[in-house]
Amino acid sequence: MPAPNPAHQNLYELAVQVGAALRARGRTLAVAESCTGGWIAKIVTDVPGSSGWFDRGFVTYSNAAKTELLGVREATLAEQGAVSAEVVAEMAAGALERSRADLVLAVSGVAGPDGGSPDKPVGTVYLTWALRDGPTRAECRHFEGNRDDVRLKTVATALQGVLDVLALHH
Repeated sequence: MPAPNPAHQNLYELAVQVGAALRARGRTLAVAESCTGGWIAKIVTDVPGSSGWFDRGFVTYSNAAKTELLGVREATLAEQGAVSAEVVAEMAAGALERSRADLVLAVSGVAGPDGGSPDKPVGTVYLTWALRDGPTRAECRHFEGNRDDVRLKTVATALQGVLDVLALHH
């Protein structure tokens, strides 16, 4: 059996920390993913006992899925594009509304190798973390590398963001 990819091992370790932080605060997590295609849900459910703190995941890769599963407005998609702060905010709001989670994270980005534009080049990713009983935090990041690199960095940033939000708002 090949040795585990060190970057993937780091993701697993981050997911373990996320689980411990959620468990310690009696909170649960849901995710709304586009460019990561379920990778965040996969890595958190790799952690034994994750059923105690992970509620559900929405993989909304297409615009239709964003609208049908999360209630993202078609007008927002048409005006801002799927890779935008506005769409990711609506994804997070929809995930809160359609889950029992205390904390949700939502991501959408351009993983490449194509699909970028001058204003949203490959590697552009929007992330939002929203607490049911607290504030929402949003970031736009620009990750370097190939498709796998962009997606991996997005998962790592999303998980670290959960830790950061929990540290600020227990």
